[in-house]
Amino acid sequence: MKSFTWEGRNGRGERVRGSTDADSSDAVAAQLMAGGVIPVTIEASPQKSLADTSPSWWDQLRRAPVSTDDCLILTRQLYTLQKAGVPILRSLAGLEASTSQASLIALLQDLRASLDQGRELSAAMARHPDIFSPFYIAMMQVGEMTGRMPEVLLRLAQHLEFELDTRARIKQALRYPVMVLAAIAIAIVVLNIFVLPTFANVFAGFKAELPLMTRLLLGFSAWMVRWWPLLLAGAVGLLLAVRAWLATPDGRYRWDRLKLRLPIAGPIVLKATLARFARSFALATKSGVPISQAMLVVSRTVENAFIASRVEQMREGVERGESISRCATAAGVFTPIVLQMVAVGEETGELDQLLLEIAEMYERETDYAIKGLSAAIEPLLLFVIGVMVFVLALGVFMPLWNLGQAAMGRH
Repeated sequence: MKSFTWEGRNGRGERVRGSTDADSSDAVAAQLMAGGVIPVTIEASPQKSLADTSPSWWDQLRRAPVSTDDCLILTRQLYTLQKAGVPILRSLAGLEASTSQASLIALLQDLRASLDQGRELSAAMARHPDIFSPFYIAMMQVGEMTGRMPEVLLRLAQHLEFELDTRARIKQALRYPVMVLAAIAIAIVVLNIFVLPTFANVFAGFKAELPLMTRLLLGFSAWMVRWWPLLLAGAVGLLLAVRAWLATPDGRYRWDRLKLRLPIAGPIVLKATLARFARSFALATKSGVPISQAMLVVSRTVENAFIASRVEQMREGVERGESISRCATAAGVFTPIVLQMVAVGEETGELDQLLLEIAEMYERETDYAIKGLSAAIEPLLLFVIGVMVFVLALGVFMPLWNLGQAAMGRH
């Protein structure tokens, strides 16, 4: 986005001026006219050099980024101040004086500077896409247009709390399986590089024919010891290639679709994504955002390219004049009971309320599934560990046992 300075006249004929971020001058003109300002001149602001606007690399290294928790606290504080009737500039100044976090101080200073230049708060926040999501900025625009900023801030705070709670529960459920899988990977590396070569020397001293499983294990260990630099480089290269592929739209779309089809985690990801969609959609529609625009904003916040494409498909159907329930049915990602609730909400005019009930239903199912995630993964982990022990017993300990028995027989 570019920065534009403008001058115009408001509805009372008074001359006003300011600065706005937009993609083009036409977008600035449309935004001003929507706010009741007739533009007279619109000029692109000169771009400042990175050396003038960016902090030094040492300051960036020492500065902790603004996290989602910080954004939640900031939203809660802004809601309290706006509810009390404190002007937004005074609110930002007070928050800046009450915090000691360098990154948050820099953010608040930039927001205040943008407001001093005539920008709206939503446009000032749009300058920080790594902190404020497109949904957050769109809801702030709704609050500015409707004058219901405290209500919008409260709903955004509730939305952020739900996001943080869901992520925390998923991380807690996956902590044990990840630790076990990491331990298994380390054990495999240690066995193949340090343990099995020692057994290979022992077996070579007996000069006896070894079982097939033992020969396979020793051959794999010798291959891994010989080519471990290439294996390490290949693993790093594969990781970088996968990350580059996921950065492409097609790769992201395929990976997000694959996540929904995973045996254990797939249903949890689907329910959590649909809960996020329903709550965000309900929040947008309840705040007065048009259905088509709400779907466009929500499609950018579901954090799943596959579901986002289905929401875009629904939006296109709504723009063609089709009902929301019919578009939701064609999307193919909702359960029959959800489709029925959407149809009832559309008929009764209580769509936002029923969407909140859908979100709560998906959240309960997600919570239940997350609580049972560890219990569902534990049998699979035990199976993997059992297979490892079985292979080692057949390939290493059984030959030692047989050779020991043979040596005792000869004695």
